[in-house]
Amino acid sequence: MERRTTEPRPGWQETVEEQGLIYPLTRYPDGSLRPYWDESAYYVFSLPEVEALEEVVEELHAMCLAAAAHIVDHDRFAALGITDRRLAGLIAESWRRRDELPSLYGRFDLRYDGSGPAKMLEYNADTPTSLVEAASPQWFWMEERFPGADQWNSLHERLVDAWKRQAALLPPGPLHFAHSDGDELGEDLMTVAYLRETAAQAGIDTRALSVEKIGWDRLAGRFVDERLRFIRSCFKLYPWEWLTTDRFGPHVLDTLDNGGGTGTTCWIEPAWKMLLSNKALLAILWELYPGHPNLLPAYLDGPRELAAEGGAGWVAKPLLGREGAGVTLHEPGSAPAPRDEPCCYQELAPLPDFSGNRVVLGAWVVESEAAGLGIRESAGPVTDEYARFLPHVIL
Repeated sequence: MERRTTEPRPGWQETVEEQGLIYPLTRYPDGSLRPYWDESAYYVFSLPEVEALEEVVEELHAMCLAAAAHIVDHDRFAALGITDRRLAGLIAESWRRRDELPSLYGRFDLRYDGSGPAKMLEYNADTPTSLVEAASPQWFWMEERFPGADQWNSLHERLVDAWKRQAALLPPGPLHFAHSDGDELGEDLMTVAYLRETAAQAGIDTRALSVEKIGWDRLAGRFVDERLRFIRSCFKLYPWEWLTTDRFGPHVLDTLDNGGGTGTTCWIEPAWKMLLSNKALLAILWELYPGHPNLLPAYLDGPRELAAEGGAGWVAKPLLGREGAGVTLHEPGSAPAPRDEPCCYQELAPLPDFSGNRVVLGAWVVESEAAGLGIRESAGPVTDEYARFLPHVIL
């Protein structure tokens, strides 16, 4: 793994916008616009390095599924902050019938510097973004700048194939694709549009709508779109913890399709993904696989030995935080800091520093297979909304 600098292509902004990345710039607090898509540098990997990372990702995914089974079998929902017994029961049923429910993709965030083992930072298994830039613009960047080279990137082909395999699990009628109108950057919009395109290429009839335009037919007891058509299946880039707690949450639970139901809605990702998108998963993984080389110590009841003299320090992560929100870093020797919200306390593993840039790898999984890589850099120790996306190549 090596970081190299290069000159951006002339007209790079217009190029990546045409390829679906309509948010190539980030506005900073001072009002300035700076590149989010940053091709002034790129990362180089060797093929054996990527093959080893693929094995790690697929092993981590299998371990996460085993942890989900453990949560259900031992009724550990409270550890995830899920105290509503009805919701817990529906998640458990969704898990037991998972082979009957379509489930598409997820993204592991990994700490990796090219020398030691990759470490799992978290699993974005419900509403992962940065997919468009990983699947499309960086592939075309590689073809233009390094013709004949390769990239850890089979995302598009695997997504289309996954839809083809899972089409039989969908109820009759079109598959709706929903994003929130609250997305001001266009990232959610384009992620959903891209996934809709992969479904269409798989031969699935699709419809687009916003979450805010999903309606409720009180007489039929069904969700409907803006043209009053029943929504029998819906891919939603909208977190489950919002879907089940907003004003229509009770209707979601009343009509949840956990496999073959009539008069219900099949949501993608399915409800059992709530078991994997919660940071409590990190602590349960460490409990089940203590000392695993690709895991960091993590706990739910406090930082334990991480806060002791000579400890490694720790990171406190809200169970359902996104984009680094609410994450606090505590150096070795820091006194434990109480939090008002449930957190996961994970060993502090500072992100690798490449020429002053802190790097995190986003390794994609489609169904259960490693499918691609996206790299983000940040100026600080937490990967937040000001992170930049850099392309990579295998040489």
